[in-house]
Amino acid sequence: MDTDPRAVTRPVDPLFLDRWSPRAFDGSALPQADLDTLLDAARWAPSAFNYQPWRFLYAHRDSADWARFLGLLLPFNQSWVQHASVLTFILSDSLSSAPGSQETKPSHSHSFDAGAAWALLALQATRMGYHTHAMSGVDFDAARRELAVPDRFRIEAAVAIGRMGDKATLPEALQAREAPSGRNPIDSFAFAGNFVA
Repeated sequence: MDTDPRAVTRPVDPLFLDRWSPRAFDGSALPQADLDTLLDAARWAPSAFNYQPWRFLYAHRDSADWARFLGLLLPFNQSWVQHASVLTFILSDSLSSAPGSQETKPSHSHSFDAGAAWALLALQATRMGYHTHAMSGVDFDAARRELAVPDRFRIEAAVAIGRMGDKATLPEALQAREAPSGRNPIDSFAFAGNFVA
């Protein structure tokens, strides 16, 4: 019996399997040119009416903003994100306008579209030898105030980016979890026809 949590049943590109979310980062600098490449990948995500509702706010670990950004995470996440190279907050614009119009209306797909941008950034990071770890363990009210995020934008998540480090730097309980995880089988989430509980 195959016990590999990353085993696939179809010819999935290895890039998708290589992408996972470690917590151990090595603290090395991420050159701005590399970060710009990750953000360039994100900008090619599809979005409704090509509105591109995502925004990425980021801080490098050696920048004046680092402590401020790190302080917006819940303490558990601060404990390991402190060794990442970049911390970014992903936002989405909850209002959109038709092409050529200034009139806004609620966007149904803003979070969906921002999620697509995040996924492309994560895959590009993997391709370049970096790793990413998205998290919702954020003080969202404090983040909104501290980062001057307008009400119309939803703060979706924070993402740590960097090169993988030694898992021995993590608390013992996290070391055991520092491995790629498996996924539910296709037949547990995809159904022909109506919804199945």
